[in-house]
Amino acid sequence: MEFRTKVPISRSDFQVDHHSRLMIFGSCFSENIGNLLLANKFDVDLNPFGILYNPLSISIAFDRLLSGEAFNESDLTIREGIYHSFLHHGAFSSADPQVCLRRINDRFETASARVAQTDVFFVTFGTAYVFRSKTTGNVVGNCHKFPSDFFSRNMLSVELIVAEWSKLIGEILQLQPDSKFVFTVSPIRHWKDGAHQNQVSKSILHLSIDELMKIHSDSVRYFPAYELMMDDLRDYRFYASDMMHPSEIAIEYIWERFRETYFSDETEKILSEWHPLLLALKHRPVDADSVIYQSFLKNTLSKILQFQNKYPFISLFEEIKQLQNSESC
Repeated sequence: MEFRTKVPISRSDFQVDHHSRLMIFGSCFSENIGNLLLANKFDVDLNPFGILYNPLSISIAFDRLLSGEAFNESDLTIREGIYHSFLHHGAFSSADPQVCLRRINDRFETASARVAQTDVFFVTFGTAYVFRSKTTGNVVGNCHKFPSDFFSRNMLSVELIVAEWSKLIGEILQLQPDSKFVFTVSPIRHWKDGAHQNQVSKSILHLSIDELMKIHSDSVRYFPAYELMMDDLRDYRFYASDMMHPSEIAIEYIWERFRETYFSDETEKILSEWHPLLLALKHRPVDADSVIYQSFLKNTLSKILQFQNKYPFISLFEEIKQLQNSESC
């Protein structure tokens, strides 16, 4: 007897490997997969605006990248001595407006140049609800703990999401006709919306993506992260302590299904060789000055250099620098 519903996923008609140029946008679920891709040395630009939750904020971020228009002080707002951008996550904020702008524009410049060279865009929608500034009427990507009466709140329609994203996809395909878009819906519940309204919101996201797949059938795909969490891992033991976010085990399982879908045998071979090196890089000694640890560092550096020579298309500059600095301490 089967006591589990395994969600079937067809193998992708395109592959993701260490030559692929990837960009990832969206909610905190996209951070989970994005960070695993980064840790495994894929060429990824992960959330250049920070975590964004709704389709409209993500499309506004894309539009700004396509325009190439850098940010200036007029794009910032201040609250309690801290400067923020309503298009960015709080990680970019600062008490110094120039520091805030430098953080924003450093990431922006890199990401803007990358859009036209990207092979696969992974986009995670988290909610169909948006907040708008009552002052400007603009949709905000992050409220930065401003008082709730500063914003109005409404739910996006399928028609608006599809119109916005169909236009955006068309513009990007003009720059890079072979680009692929993989959409996911975050399995993380937005419980403040209420149980029913959360489901309505997620339904709007699913319907929007389904329509985009019909319009751009050659370029748009869907990865069932939501279904994997809701139907395959249908148990609270796969949730974190808040009972809303996936646990580490759940993230690892979804990562495995992601690999099955997009990675070739050659890519899996590279990952199997990289994994022990990654574990070695994460090792933290009891005594960093011991002879044993210094020998461990030299051995790890030697293996990293061998791996780099074997796979020169994978950048290990930072890891080599880290090991060399640790050796010289």
